[in-house]
Amino acid sequence: QVQLAESGGGLVQAGGSLRVSCTDSGRTFSLYAMGWFRQAPGQEREFVASISRSGAKIRYADSVKGRFAISRDNAKNTVYLQMDSLTPEDTAAYYCAAQIVDGGGRWYPTLFTKYQYWGQGTQVTVSS
Repeated sequence: QVQLAESGGGLVQAGGSLRVSCTDSGRTFSLYAMGWFRQAPGQEREFVASISRSGAKIRYADSVKGRFAISRDNAKNTVYLQMDSLTPEDTAAYYCAAQIVDGGGRWYPTLFTKYQYWGQGTQVTVSS
């Protein structure tokens, strides 16, 4: 059973940094690819970053490339999203998600519909 819980959100000034974390209380974390998505009020949920089971494959949305970094620690059942050079446009609820990887190693890094498990979200607010 996968149970995800995000933490680390908050209020930060533009140009600042924040790190959000997502911990799985289950025992199969290393079997899942992980992703971060965000959703601002009145907008659709959008892909932010994803990481493969081993951490070898990483994808970023163009809007965060060069500013955000995703990482994972399978020993701690935790995935991180380090966010630097934040702007007010980054204000949103941030969600982590877990995706089952098929027997052939195939997964869909950017499609939120392919992620089976979701956390409750953590709010990130960037003031100007």
